[in-house]
Amino acid sequence: MQGLSAAPPAAFLLLLRLSPLLLAAAAPGAERELNPSSRLAAGAARVALHYLNFQAASPGSLQALGQVRKATLKSIPDAGHKYYLQFTTEDYKSGENAGTCLATVLYPNTKSPPVVSIKCMHTKDQKQIQEEDNSLYQKIRHQTKPIIGNNIPDSYGNIEPALEPAWALAVAGSSYIMWEKSTENLGYFVAQVKSVKQWIRKDDFIEFDYTVLLHEIPTQEIISCHMRLIWLPGHPLKVKYFCASDNMGLDDGSGMESGSAAGILHENF
Repeated sequence: MQGLSAAPPAAFLLLLRLSPLLLAAAAPGAERELNPSSRLAAGAARVALHYLNFQAASPGSLQALGQVRKATLKSIPDAGHKYYLQFTTEDYKSGENAGTCLATVLYPNTKSPPVVSIKCMHTKDQKQIQEEDNSLYQKIRHQTKPIIGNNIPDSYGNIEPALEPAWALAVAGSSYIMWEKSTENLGYFVAQVKSVKQWIRKDDFIEFDYTVLLHEIPTQEIISCHMRLIWLPGHPLKVKYFCASDNMGLDDGSGMESGSAAGILHENF
């Protein structure tokens, strides 16, 4: 499992520390081709997919990075570093080819999330995606008891069928967190849903409370985030979260009813 992978060798970490300095030395406005298999190119492509997966608000259309085909980096004065990318994607669940994407990712000089523009050609048609989302939604709605679970997937990488809908929504919601937290030199994967609890609502929306563990690359750290997610097919995802790494002296976080730790509360509604 990616969250349990070994730490990178010392030589790689040294190169990682030097890479921001090398990039900073680039002439303003300079544009250069990147090796498509480079860490920077793959990291930017994953950021674009985090943004896409969250904006799509569709468990049926979740995508993972396949292969970066082309990558260009441009240094923009007073703005930041902008990546121009072409890459393939895979279905998050099956690993099958999901399509191709063109994207730009700007890492601002300021402390704000990456600015993403992305367009993709999907192998799945929209009707198929909608059917999968509606099927998942009905599966959750017809549970006789609220969904409650821990350690998804388990230590063997397995997910109980009854917990698959909660896992798919956790990935979609966590994409918002990973997009916001990503930088040019730090990326994230979902390592595990440590806990999930469904809240019963009187309207048609579905609501979950999660504790999600994110694998930070290349530090190999595991970041714990508390996330509240609200979803209805065809509507934007609503996400509130705070992460352990955000505890920098602010004691916000009271908006999370079941939160047990103080932190910076992030939300999109």
